[in-house]
Formats: sequence, C-alpha cells, structure tokens
Amino acid sequence: MKHISILVPQGAVALSCIEGPFILFNKVNEFLTAAGKKPLFQVQLVGLNSNEQVYDRLFKVSPDITINQLKKTDLIIIPAVNGNMNEVIEVNKKFFPWITKQHEQGAEVASLCVGAFILAATGLLEGKKCSTHWSMVDTFKQLFPEVELVSDKIITDEKGIYSSGGANSFWNLLLYILEKYTSREMAILFSKYYEIEIDRFSQSPFIMFNGQNTHNDEHVKKAQAFIERNVADKISVEDLAAKFAIGRRNFERRFKKSNQ
Repeated sequence: MKHISILVPQGAVALSCIEGPFILFNKVNEFLTAAGKKPLFQVQLVGLNSNEQVYDRLFKVSPDITINQLKKTDLIIIPAVNGNMNEVIEVNKKFFPWITKQHEQGAEVASLCVGAFILAATGLLEGKKCSTHWSMVDTFKQLFPEVELVSDKIITDEKGIYSSGGANSFWNLLLYILEKYTSREMAILFSKYYEIEIDRFSQSPFIMFNGQNTHNDEHVKKAQAFIERNVADKISVEDLAAKFAIGRRNFERRFKKSNQ
C-alpha cells in the first residue's frame, strides 16, 4: 500500500488542492474495493504540528499526523499556496528538511500550481524543469533562476519530482500520477466519474500576455506596450522594428535579452 502525504501548509492555501488529491486517492480505494480488490492507498494530511489550519476564514483543516511523527511516505503532495511568496516560503520552511529527507528515502514529490514555490525552495528542483501558474512566471524566475521553468506545460515529471500548471490543471497531474501508480483504465474511470478532461498537457490557451518589463530597454518597453494595446492585431517583427526605427536583427536581440 502506497502512503500519500498531503501537506497542510501554514498561511493561505487553495483548499481545492488539499481536497482534490484527498478525494482522488480515497475514491480510487472505493473503486478497487467495489471491484473486489484491495485498496492501494493510505492518505494522510500532514502538518508541521497538530493544530488545525483555517483557510479563507471559513474552512478548518486538521492534520492527521505531523512531520515528526511520520517517518516514511511514498508521495508528498504540496498544495497551492497564496500570498507573498517570500513570506509563504518563510512560514513553511520547517517542511523543507522533512521533504528532502523523505525524497532521499525514495518518496516522490508533487507540487500543485504555485505549490511549486515551496518545492523549489527545498532545492530539489535545481537544474530541473518545473511548471506553475502562468501569472507567477516572473516572480518564480526571480526567486529560482536555477530552475528551468516551462510555464506552458501542465505536467512535468523529473524522475518522480512532479509539478503542475495553474489552478484546476492540478487534476491532470493527479490523473497522470494515478495512471502511473495503477493503470490507464483506472485514470480514465476517475476522469469519467468526475468529468475531468484527461490528457491535457499545455496551459498555453489560458495564458494572458504579460510581458516582462522590469528591464531598462525603453524601446523594448514601448514595443511591449504597443503589443499589449493591439493584442488582437497581427503584428510582425518587421512592423515593430520599423515602427521603433530599429533594425530587425538588433530588435530581436534586444527583445530576447530583455525578457530573459
């Protein structure tokens, strides 16, 4: 039986990212039992301490066990955490040694949406690919330049270190892990039962343009502002280069440099 640890972080959390995996793995146990098979998962909510956490002033979540009590797990799920990311990382830093120790002992680790900030803060993503919500791309790059951010992806799998794209796309990562742990048939059954579109791998259709404008190239800033004002129009590189009186090759070089 695989042990699933869903973290109960400090601070503001997207409750659906705790409830979602809790429902999935427990419902799969029900499916298996109904088919005359043994359940496969033990699911526990894991906190820094045993105190219940209050989210959105309405919902209370009580950990089943603390990190000091849980010595071995197979999968750690990090929910989406909201607010100032430096503060989020600070109030949850006591999770980090436990997460890295469990990983060293063979546990897999999955971050949901902006839970990627906590995962990256452990150091486990250094030199690896990761996704997160498209709206947090610039903040993530600033805090974790050593991580290869692939923000168009819904799912990344770096040998058992997983991440998902934004918001409800965490369901696609959970289905991906479920298929890996059980079967394609079980993943399809769950997706049909909860009417979740399976096999979505890109969040590009949902990304809203938000150019990186913390650089100092004024011509590029003006070009970015022009693109944002005319996002519905077909604008070529040649058009932009001519409009701002910059050679195309030079314009492309400056634009790429400013958005790194």
